[in-house]
Amino acid sequence: MTATAEATAPSLFERIGGTEGVRTVVERFYDLMQDDPRYAPLRAMHEEDLFPMRVSLTQFLSAWLGGPRDWFDARPGTCIMSMHRAMGITPETAAQWVEAMSRALADARVEKALGTQMQQAFLRMAGAMMKA
Repeated sequence: MTATAEATAPSLFERIGGTEGVRTVVERFYDLMQDDPRYAPLRAMHEEDLFPMRVSLTQFLSAWLGGPRDWFDARPGTCIMSMHRAMGITPETAAQWVEAMSRALADARVEKALGTQMQQAFLRMAGAMMKA
């Protein structure tokens, strides 16, 4: 790809549909976590009220995909991996997170190549978030 093509290629954030596209994935993810009993251990790791997490994850993923950096601006120096390691994530809950996120990407009809790219990154992240 040429430098000109790279400069005009849509960002991952644009490819997912901007904030609304990210929000659609996040809402579906938390709905699955809330409603599907197979994610009960993952759900148990979260507060009763999922609204703050829905907002936070939408902001984080938006920034991670190249959109507005509100999440990082509000939490300078915060390491999301360290935050999650403190939660005692197990192989079981890491797998549940990846599965629910993968289902959310599919249900939100994220383009296949982007969804695959995100799933691969989520697999790496899930492994890194587990308590050693």
